[in-house]
Amino acid sequence: MNRPHPKYDVIDDEMAAILAEKTEQERLEIAFGMWRSARAIIQAIVAAEHPDWSEEEVQKAVARRMSHGAV
Repeated sequence: MNRPHPKYDVIDDEMAAILAEKTEQERLEIAFGMWRSARAIIQAIVAAEHPDWSEEEVQKAVARRMSHGAV
């Protein structure tokens, strides 16, 4: 299977300035919030794709996807 080259988002100067004003803790809180959101979205997708799976199976699949298969 041919996969396209990954696309990278670029932060514009205005957003870079906003983030530069944040403390380390604020930036970590933002990143963790984004991680939680991504996890919730993936969990909803996995649960919808596999309605017959137990909660444990869904959580394992989510962990696998979030860790790029390293779990």
